Amino acid sequence: MARSDKVAAVAELVERFRESDAVLLTEYRGLTVGQLKELRRGLGDNASYAVVKNTLARLAAQEVGLDFLAEDLTGPTAIAFVSGEPVEAAKTLRNFAKENPKLVVKSGAMDGAPLSAEAVSKLADLESREVLLAKAAGALKAKISQAAYAFNALPSKTVRTIEALRVKQEEAA
Repeated sequence: MARSDKVAAVAELVERFRESDAVLLTEYRGLTVGQLKELRRGLGDNASYAVVKNTLARLAAQEVGLDFLAEDLTGPTAIAFVSGEPVEAAKTLRNFAKENPKLVVKSGAMDGAPLSAEAVSKLADLESREVLLAKAAGALKAKISQAAYAFNALPSKTVRTIEALRVKQEEAA
């Protein structure tokens, strides 16, 4: 690879690191081209999966302030550049690794902070953003319904009490 090609490759990696909400490093030793193609398809539109040269990736990571990734950029490394929901990409990688034990999640970074392999696994255990938002909306709706019931209970009780007093006065008269 000529020097100008390497500079261009590093610049492209720097751009991908900057555009990504999260990056997940994996070791793909022993996987076939077909399996990698299947993994790329599984990651969908919010993540791209690229095999990278470790030295170029190290340079790009250092340039964007992700120096901590350098220690895991050894051996056959591929990076999932996630733009969007990192939970979905982590789940896809974890599920693919269960079916294909040769795929190993090494580490990652999210919002400039390091993620260990265990942290990526915990990220994969989270529910998606949409599910969490739906649960929060359901909880808020329940509280609003309880408040509406409480606000309506007092006037209803007052009306029933007044009606009972009116009936009692009519009976007494």
